[in-house]
Amino acid sequence: MRRLIAFLLFTSFIPALSAQQPWSLEKCIQHALENNLQLKQQQLIVNAAKVDVVQSKMDLLPGITANGSHAYNYGQTVDRYTNQFATSRVQSNNFYLQGGVTLFNGFQKLNGIKQAQLDLMASMKDAEKYSNDLSLNIATFYMQVLFYKELVNIRTNQLEITRQQMERMNKLVEAGTMAAGEGYIIEAQLATEESALIQAQNQLDISMLTLTQLLDLPSTEGFDIVVPDLDMADQPMLAGNPDDIYRVAVSNMPEIEAARIRQQSSEKQFARARGMQSPSLALSGSWGTGYSGASQVVDQTIPEEVKVGYTRYQGETLDVYAQTFSTTFKPKPWGDQIKDNNNQTIGLYLTIPILNGWQTRSMISKSKIAVENSRMNVEIASLQLRKTIHTAWTDARASLKNYDAAVKKINATRESFRYAEQKFNVGIMNSVDYNNAKKDMTNAESELLQSKYDFIFKSTVLDFYMGKELSLK
Repeated sequence: MRRLIAFLLFTSFIPALSAQQPWSLEKCIQHALENNLQLKQQQLIVNAAKVDVVQSKMDLLPGITANGSHAYNYGQTVDRYTNQFATSRVQSNNFYLQGGVTLFNGFQKLNGIKQAQLDLMASMKDAEKYSNDLSLNIATFYMQVLFYKELVNIRTNQLEITRQQMERMNKLVEAGTMAAGEGYIIEAQLATEESALIQAQNQLDISMLTLTQLLDLPSTEGFDIVVPDLDMADQPMLAGNPDDIYRVAVSNMPEIEAARIRQQSSEKQFARARGMQSPSLALSGSWGTGYSGASQVVDQTIPEEVKVGYTRYQGETLDVYAQTFSTTFKPKPWGDQIKDNNNQTIGLYLTIPILNGWQTRSMISKSKIAVENSRMNVEIASLQLRKTIHTAWTDARASLKNYDAAVKKINATRESFRYAEQKFNVGIMNSVDYNNAKKDMTNAESELLQSKYDFIFKSTVLDFYMGKELSLK
């Protein structure tokens, strides 16, 4: 029993353990791509475009309609089947089936299918671009969290060094080796570094909150990220040059492909508008029948002898009789009327547009303008991509230069601080000079950290434009 309870407790604890596992950049991006609501809305737009493609193809099929009616007429009217006046209540039934198909209309429907397919492709590229933007945003704040995590560690280490010096200073003051005023200077420095640590921690919390919001997580509780090994190489270098990167990106980036596809779509719309000037030819056919209560047939005929006069024969008066017939009528049977009233038509219909208030010409002109505008959009998107890549490459190069300078500076300031710390510990350097040396080292560490993460992020973005996945491995 105890083993069973222990097993149940352990298995219930497994989800909690997994929930506390830190998230890698790849996991963050994958989670966002699967759960982001705005991205799901983009997918709905794609689904709607798929429906438009199906509908454009279905427009090629014949249009078929069927009608039926059951009615009663009161008062005088001309019956459509007997062509006679009917004054009493007449029941009527009508059935009608009509179909038609467009044989030619200037290829408007075919161009409509091609345009719908192009619009679908463009919407898919829009969704891909949103995925890329979302991934880059997540990578940005992921790197920001890493930066502030390391900055918090630096601030914590610096604060610990100052606390140790504060303890030494108190001992020196108590021994009379140092003046009490020197201790106040170190104490002020300690308060300053505590404030800097709090600020760094606040920035870390804000960055973590922003990252969880991008992931649509309810809170930051239990959330943490993987801290990869991001040590810079001995001689870090930029891969490629901006022109090479642009040549690869301009062929792969979805925003460029979407602009090009929309240009093709606008050209199909222009072709559809021009097709409105062409004659259209349609094939149409119909079938109809009906029933009318006014349609009568003979029910029965009864012969009768009717006295019509008299005559005299051999002095006698004789009655004269004639044979007549009494006829009754009844409505013609429903089935017979449906069969007898059957009617079919088939025909070709040619429509030639002549004048419609200049609407067709106006639509053609607007479509032509839309084609030119879409061409400009392709150029604008390409120029924007080129600017973005050149800017990112220039920023990465500047970050690399700053990093190289920061490495030299941190080596010098660390050695200077080590020397200052030795002098301060033996009492031959005052607190002001010691704090200045420590501030120089702290600033150098911050500059090195900033340039390091800035270069790593810009390099990651450039790799992304080269077609590589976003990763910190």
